[in-house]
Amino acid sequence: MDDRNDTQTRRADAQHLPLVTEAEETREDAPLFAEAKFPIGLPVRHRKFGFHGVIFDVDPEFDNTEEWYQSIPEEVRPRKDQPFYHLFAVNPQDESPYIAYVSEQNLEPSADDEGPFHPAVAEYFDGMEEGRFVLRLALN
Repeated sequence: MDDRNDTQTRRADAQHLPLVTEAEETREDAPLFAEAKFPIGLPVRHRKFGFHGVIFDVDPEFDNTEEWYQSIPEEVRPRKDQPFYHLFAVNPQDESPYIAYVSEQNLEPSADDEGPFHPAVAEYFDGMEEGRFVLRLALN
């Protein structure tokens, strides 16, 4: 094995990432992987629809069904090549809880950290620190 391949293999193994070549790594138009802008536990607000939620999982890019994606009106359909967030969300009209799947471009941090929050927030998180919920180490 030549040094270049050996270095790539070590780098991929160390980071648990797929092996890529230097040419792929330096392409500005195609990042290796999307970096999530928002951390798990952060209260967020949907930019267009105004509902609030708390992030409990992140997909580095779209990972839902094509049927779900196509159900979004084309004029507001987000790109697939960005992080998508799973939220414990609350309907602002009646405070009913639901799970939302939202693209990064449609989220912003929420200044409202007092709720109301989805009931699952208390099961997954232990209070707040520095503006975000702290992930519970073990679920009961």
